[in-house]
This record gives sequence, structure tokens and C-alpha cells, in this order.
Amino acid sequence: MIVVLLVAWAILAVVGYFFEGLFWLTVVGIILFLGTLIVGIIRQRTRQHT
Repeated sequence: MIVVLLVAWAILAVVGYFFEGLFWLTVVGIILFLGTLIVGIIRQRTRQHT
């Protein structure tokens, strides 16, 4: 599930980058990508400890 979200946010950021009027999509996509990546790493580490 996390991989699907990461791909979606990456696509969103790329679309925002290529369309000048949608630059805000790039910013939102990058923020969501990084947030999802951090949450995924934290969840993976907590599963290893249990």
C-alpha cells in the first residue's frame, strides 16, 4: 500500500513540474512523498522490534 502511495505522489510531483501553472502540485507531491516515506520507514522499524 505504501509503495502505491509513493508512486502516486511521485507522479503528482512530475505532473506539477511539467505544467507551469500547476507548480503547487510539485510542492504538495514532494511533501506527501516524503511524509509517506517517513511513515513507511517508521512502521517497518516498529514491526521488526515486535
